[in-house]
Amino acid sequence: MSDASYRDAIFSTPLDRVARFSFDERVVACFPDMIRRSVPGYGQILGMLGLIAGRHLRHGAHVYDLGCSLGAASLALAGQLPADAFRLTAVDISPAMVARARETLAAECPKHPIEVIEGDIRTLDYQPSGMVILNFTLQFLPPEDRESLLARLYAALEPGGVLILSEKMIDPDERDNAWRVERYHDFKRANGYSELEISQKRTALENVLVPDTLEAHHARLARAGFPRSLTWFQYLNFASLIAFKEA
Repeated sequence: MSDASYRDAIFSTPLDRVARFSFDERVVACFPDMIRRSVPGYGQILGMLGLIAGRHLRHGAHVYDLGCSLGAASLALAGQLPADAFRLTAVDISPAMVARARETLAAECPKHPIEVIEGDIRTLDYQPSGMVILNFTLQFLPPEDRESLLARLYAALEPGGVLILSEKMIDPDERDNAWRVERYHDFKRANGYSELEISQKRTALENVLVPDTLEAHHARLARAGFPRSLTWFQYLNFASLIAFKEA
């Protein structure tokens, strides 16, 4: 992204009370840096979206980028596919994210038919689409709302359509999970985060970001209607899945 952003220092000073994490103006200002230093493999996932779309998306089909934040997934598609290859609706519930995403997408890919709207993806009236992207979004919804959303997305997908689901994961084996978490914290330390920042952000995200196991994700996708899903990418405790609707 070419928009101005700042280094993530939100949790760099001791806080008497760590508030629940929210996608407010402070997060928007440093979000590109936060994602780059906090999500292993984020760039690789974005880089594959256009290639996946090139293989599975019908020319001119509609695409959803749900929980779009600053529009990185939308930008990735626009950067890899011509303007007439797809129409896209990017959705986020955060007004601050929506405002910045509109500015960024309008500046970076003005010829692509991309609409950015503010809304709750649980209640959106979905139109038929060839591809749905949920990049690190489902994990912020209440667990009881996740399956019903996926079922609605399955119904909205055209035959042959695909859903991309990227999430932070937990491992069912307690020892393996602890190893992945420890190495993830090493990843964050290597990217310049202090012990205080790691600890305070973990507290802020508690009960806000609620992860699932890979097995739970695949089982939920099957219950939502998808006959086939696979894990195509994993880096430590972050993974991306693709789910297919039969042609």
